[in-house]
Amino acid sequence: SPGSMPLCNMTSKSVFIIAIDFGTSFSGYCFSLASGADQIRQVYWGTEYGFKTSKTPTCILFNQKQEFKKFGYDAIMKYKSLPSSEADNWYFFQNFKMKLYNTKVTSDMGLKASNGKMLPALMVFSESLRYLKEHALNTIQEASFQTVYSEEEVTWVITVPAIWSAAARQFMRWAAKEAGLISDMISEKLIIALESEAASLWCKQLPQEGFMTAIRTSCTLKKTAKFICVCVCVCLGGTIDITVHEIQENHYLKELHKASGGGWGGNRVDENFIDFLREIFDDGVWDEYEKKHPTELQYMMYNFGLQKCSTSREGVYIRCYYNLTKLAELKKDISHFFKKANGVVWCDGVFMVTYEKMKTFFNYSIRNIICTLRVILDKPEMAKVQYILLVGGFASSIILRDEISQAFSEEYHILCPLDAQAAIAKGAVLFGVNPCIVASRVSAQTYGIAVNQDFDAAIHDCHKKRISKKDGYIYCTDLFKKLVGINESVNINEDAQYYFHPTEADQTQAKFSFYCTEKQDAQYVDEEGMECLGSCIVPMPDTKLGRKRQLKLDIKFGLTEFKATCTDITSKQKKTITINFLSV
Repeated sequence: SPGSMPLCNMTSKSVFIIAIDFGTSFSGYCFSLASGADQIRQVYWGTEYGFKTSKTPTCILFNQKQEFKKFGYDAIMKYKSLPSSEADNWYFFQNFKMKLYNTKVTSDMGLKASNGKMLPALMVFSESLRYLKEHALNTIQEASFQTVYSEEEVTWVITVPAIWSAAARQFMRWAAKEAGLISDMISEKLIIALESEAASLWCKQLPQEGFMTAIRTSCTLKKTAKFICVCVCVCLGGTIDITVHEIQENHYLKELHKASGGGWGGNRVDENFIDFLREIFDDGVWDEYEKKHPTELQYMMYNFGLQKCSTSREGVYIRCYYNLTKLAELKKDISHFFKKANGVVWCDGVFMVTYEKMKTFFNYSIRNIICTLRVILDKPEMAKVQYILLVGGFASSIILRDEISQAFSEEYHILCPLDAQAAIAKGAVLFGVNPCIVASRVSAQTYGIAVNQDFDAAIHDCHKKRISKKDGYIYCTDLFKKLVGINESVNINEDAQYYFHPTEADQTQAKFSFYCTEKQDAQYVDEEGMECLGSCIVPMPDTKLGRKRQLKLDIKFGLTEFKATCTDITSKQKKTITINFLSV
């Protein structure tokens, strides 16, 4: 890409870039040669079952021995074919990516299968990534007749929501290591990419015909002025990610607003549809169906998922499957279940959900998306935003696009790429080729570390006063040293330096504990709203200078993952800092 900033050299030894879009509902990958992304190869899934989609369902199946068996469409079809008695002993997982959002992510966390049985989360995620890795390497071999002999030949990119925590991002890196994508946790052969940035990178180079005609204006995101400002709304199965990017004159991205969003994705529509069916099939019918026939229910919901994105104004037709019909008929004639229900009509083995009723299933998601967009776009500093970009599988929904267009089309150009589902993986390939193409990001929170300082009775809490037993040194503990503030713009190449001294004259190691808060600043790390992210230990073996020793901390805040090095000035020992966000 043109511009004054140099290409990052992370991928210099790689032959291929493989970008995995690991989604809540669907997953897939794209790849290209590392020398350039002029020809990004896309994989289609489900052809053996009559489908042709750019992603496959994020579903994984383990047998009764907890051995991996199937992933994606294969997992659904295999699970569907199992007798109910046998299915009770297998492990079928879906929508499990959401377990990493808005929760405390730990190294030993478990995941519940559809039948309630548990497996370690790391096992479920790593086996999913292992499958996608092997599928991708086999595809490359078939497409290019070239076998990937060494992990050094591939740079992997995994996309994550921008609203994910540092612990969730680290968990994905850990799962990638367990899956064999990389050999260690600090490997530069894995790049974590943000879904919203990948979406912008792909869409900014699309021509006008690359966007859907129904909401397309005569504009594209290609540079027509010194800069273009676009509000990116990534609409996925689990989460909604909203941020604002400026596409600069040199084609690089600058983040103007920190990522916002929540768990308002397409799965909420599915949940509302299931609640609706539970109301229809009352008298315990639906609850028994869920318990006894989970494989059939899974297949019904998969078909509903396909239809919810292509809903016509005539409504959606849903087949009433055999076991649901059988259970209902034990109570009364199945047509009677539909007599009191609004927005649904029974017709000879099929029920039709009206367009207006379908819209109610979207209400929660659409209300939250529009409200969050309004809060962001109404800020004075966002006055230069000209576009709203809708990307992701959920953005394929006609209902969603219509509602957002109705709310914002008078003020903004609404754009949605033709293959909204594949845009993130394709953009992630571009990011893998040149991670420096994102020039700066906005800090989502205020970050800092716990430090000790000379005690000052005028400003310090007496309860924080400590006295060294060795030489009587008086200091204040638990102080918060701010490193970067919330909403602060940070360049990705910016390397901030900080200097520290040991508290004890003879200590041979230093502990750095990192904290974050949504406040602009804080005095102590135990104040309300402070969160401990993680910690690390740095050696300080040479003690001859006592407290006059110095530690230099170099941190890059603008990256998608925390990267830092610490140098003991006295011993000249330099160490790459690895914070374990999963142990707290």
